[in-house]
Amino acid sequence: MGDDILTIEEVAKYLRVSERTVYDWAQKGEIPAGKIGTVWRFKRSEIEKWVNERLSSGARPEETATLVRVRNILSPDRIVFITHSTKHDALTELATNLATAPQIKNEKELVSGILEREELMSTAVGRGIAIPHVRLSSVTDLVMSVGICKNDIIDFQPVDDVPVRLLIMIAAAHNQHTYYLQTLSYFSSKLKDKPLRDALISAKTEMDAFNLLVKE
Repeated sequence: MGDDILTIEEVAKYLRVSERTVYDWAQKGEIPAGKIGTVWRFKRSEIEKWVNERLSSGARPEETATLVRVRNILSPDRIVFITHSTKHDALTELATNLATAPQIKNEKELVSGILEREELMSTAVGRGIAIPHVRLSSVTDLVMSVGICKNDIIDFQPVDDVPVRLLIMIAAAHNQHTYYLQTLSYFSSKLKDKPLRDALISAKTEMDAFNLLVKE
């Protein structure tokens, strides 16, 4: 549920940072947190909102375009038209596709990492978009797949209650923290454009969708 209470360890796992970093953020008031006695605790709903605000308040697409070149991290064969209606099945299908990229060295770890990350907290960011993402030691360079859902995915628990139709799945190496965040921010901002979202959902072929996404 949205108001589940998380520990520092759980928040660190979700954010892919060290527990010390989460502790420091909490001490400085940079992340929503509260204390029970001497122990920091975090509301799942508040952390989710905090993350979504950080993503949506990132640089505009034109400002990060020089850093994020979509055609360097996506190819038409990693765009998937998904007919599943549950997030588990949709994420599994898309992660299996992403695992075909040469940058992914361990398919099992990728699939389990994506599902574990989603179980901890929804990656739905509103407007019918979810951005499942993970950093793993078995990934050699940042790479992505895109899922265009033909049916509403109703169990993502999006913050605005709009069913998810677009999945932007990103996998990166452990040492790519900055580029990873830039990429998340880029797509979160780029897909605020409703005509683009509608065009992607209506795309007839993988190449049509690819051309929409690489257009700057």
